[in-house]
Amino acid sequence: MKEYVFLDGEYIEADKATIPVRTHAFLYGTGVFEGIRGYYNKDDDTVYVFRMKEHYERLLRSAKVMWMESPYTLEEYQQITIDLLKKNNYHQNVYIRPSLYKSSIKVGPSLTDNKDSFLLFTTPLNDYYDADKGLKVCVSNWRRNSDNAIPPSVKVTGAYANASLIKTDAHASGFDDAIVLNEQGYVSEGSAMNLCFIQNGKLITTNTTDDILVGVTRNTVLELAKDLGIETVERNVNRSEVYTFDEVFCCGTGAQIMPIISIDHRTIGDGATGKITKIIQNLYYDVVKGNVPKYSHWCTPVK
Repeated sequence: MKEYVFLDGEYIEADKATIPVRTHAFLYGTGVFEGIRGYYNKDDDTVYVFRMKEHYERLLRSAKVMWMESPYTLEEYQQITIDLLKKNNYHQNVYIRPSLYKSSIKVGPSLTDNKDSFLLFTTPLNDYYDADKGLKVCVSNWRRNSDNAIPPSVKVTGAYANASLIKTDAHASGFDDAIVLNEQGYVSEGSAMNLCFIQNGKLITTNTTDDILVGVTRNTVLELAKDLGIETVERNVNRSEVYTFDEVFCCGTGAQIMPIISIDHRTIGDGATGKITKIIQNLYYDVVKGNVPKYSHWCTPVK
């Protein structure tokens, strides 16, 4: 079956989609992107795109920081996405990757006088990790890039070299992933996901000012927790604290809701998925498949 992408205003066959080697975004990492999931609901025989509007709103905020003029409106991005998913006709979970990028053929890092282009591709994607097994992580030696360098709140393609170094070194040391600190020494996030902690029945997460990407999944978790009657707090988290929490989990479009069972070889809780983590995890997986009417406005059906 042919697979299509959307590039330069056209739906074209994926194997025919090319970008010139001197494209500015390739040379300098001057693109912004989103990662969006679509969840296949077998009973409805439909893929539900989760929180598509919120992802594209963040893409437009990222574009503003990077001196980009968006070629489409928020509504047009969403319609392009639905149309592409229809053409690719998935009957499984799917990953959706929209990118705005500087497409001028030029040498030199300047963002001005530099054309903006849009690329959208989709691909089948199931779970990154075994959600029942949990992750063993370390605290990385690398620091998160700061807001005054390359803002982590902006999903800049070039900034993900930082995440690549963090995750690769963690793997090389025998861990599944890593927790990264900011330049002030506070806990920031994972290599490419946000962090949540449970202590005495309370959900704690890092501040939006701790050099994190303010995740769509993170915001979802905070809202679900409040609706479940779980008190939530956003605050600075010290490195030494992470070893002492009752439960720890990471969250993100890729990771979804993933328990962390050890940090730097120190067991978290009893070394298994915590009770509150499991409650949030189960609700999340029901929500994203369009099975919870209260949150159906987050799920856009591909019909």
